[in-house]
Order: sequence, then structure tokens, then C-alpha cells
Amino acid sequence: MTPQAILPMKTLISTLILSVSFIAASAQCDNIAEVCADHFEDHFISDGQFYRALLYNDQVAEFETSLFGGNTYRIAACSGEQEGNLVFRIYDQDKNLLFTNSEYSNAPYWDFVVENTMNCTIEAQLDLNRQESGCAVLLIGFKQ
Repeated sequence: MTPQAILPMKTLISTLILSVSFIAASAQCDNIAEVCADHFEDHFISDGQFYRALLYNDQVAEFETSLFGGNTYRIAACSGEQEGNLVFRIYDQDKNLLFTNSEYSNAPYWDFVVENTMNCTIEAQLDLNRQESGCAVLLIGFKQ
């Protein structure tokens, strides 16, 4: 094999490895989303979105959403089969911290009554005392 042929072969192998890793990570996220969905009882309806991110060490994922006034929302946050691995924080459009589950032992879900419609940012980060890498999944639902 010529040296010119080796480079495309290495690129092909790297692409295959990345593809297999992506498929495995996607399957892991699907499983975690199913676990997380268990926190939605019959009276909460999902907004239809799956907020997902692969996190490693101290990486932080950011998700943008709008919460509409007059509704009760449930935000469920999961990473792995065990509860409490994921810290989430909710900020308003001015970056004021509205809530963090770290003040509640990393509770896997929390309910919010929203009086006025607002855009917000939800950050998710692994609790490094429990897990160093994994798929973070957030689900947002509203009460019927």
C-alpha cells in the first residue's frame, strides 16, 4: 500500500469509530430518556422535545426554551440509571438564577408555576462526585 493510500484509510477508520460511538451514545441517551419519562405522571404532558447532551467532566449544556404564563411545568433531569447525577439550573433572559436542584440534593425533577411567559436558559451539568461522563437528558412537561 502506498503512503498516499494510508491517509484515506486512516480517515475511513476514524469516521467508522466516530459513527459507532455516536450510535452507542444515541442509544444510551434513548435509554436515559425512558428512565427520565417515568417522572412524568399521567397529569403531565411532555412538550415533545428531548433535550440531550453528551457531557464529560465539567462541561455544561445549555438549552433554550419558553415557559408560558399560567402553566405548571415539570422539569425532569437524568443522567444514567441512578437519580441525582445531574445538576440543572434555570435562568431568566437576564441571566438571573431562578432555580437549581443542587439546593435540593440534585432532585431528579421539580415543578414550577409560571405566572408570566418568559424565555429561559436551562443549564445541565454532571455532579462530578457521582458521574464523570454521560448523556444528560432534560424533559419538560406541563400539567393538564
